[in-house]
Amino acid sequence: MTAPGWLADTRTSYDTVAESYTDLLRDALANEPFQRGILLLFAELTRAAGDGPVADVGCGPGRITGHLHSIGLDAFGVDLSPSMIDIARRDHPHLRFEVGSMTDLDLADRSVAGLVAWFSLIHIPDDEVPAVLAHFHRVLRPGGPLLLGFHVGDESTLKTEGYGGHPMRVHVHRRPPGRVATWLRDAGFTVDAELLHHADEYRTGAFLFAHRRPEPTPQP
Repeated sequence: MTAPGWLADTRTSYDTVAESYTDLLRDALANEPFQRGILLLFAELTRAAGDGPVADVGCGPGRITGHLHSIGLDAFGVDLSPSMIDIARRDHPHLRFEVGSMTDLDLADRSVAGLVAWFSLIHIPDDEVPAVLAHFHRVLRPGGPLLLGFHVGDESTLKTEGYGGHPMRVHVHRRPPGRVATWLRDAGFTVDAELLHHADEYRTGAFLFAHRRPEPTPQP
């Protein structure tokens, strides 16, 4: 099946900027204590739920995947862009990375103990988000935590240039946390926490923690 135009544009755009994106953000977490704390909390929740493999969906060059590994998680990455995956494999040769799309997530049912989508859902149109969250729910084990990071707002913009001045064609969708929380509940998740990070006076990021509801214990 041919990828929709927006999906093909996203893949091509990130293939184009892969090297410059990596150079720009490689050490970004070192200056983000709040984000490191959020990832540490996710790691604690994953271990409490039973531990196991953790999927970083929309992993880009693997910087979050690598950080999750460094704090003790069995993390692997999936990304739409083959060029991003090439860089992730180069920079993190001890970890697993695969080309794939969150719109058709090629992971087995209940195969991951936790899942992170770190500012990767931002390129998915509203009408496609429920299907993506259904995939996240499907691949998570019951009780497994989900962490979503995204830009706060209520508008979509077309990004035509970025990361070193290279051409891009991607829509960036900013969303109110309440709308995303509703989508999560509709997909079968329990929403546990909502955190806002005011990076500066112009930018706010949201982090939603949720988990796949445990299945009820059969009654004798």
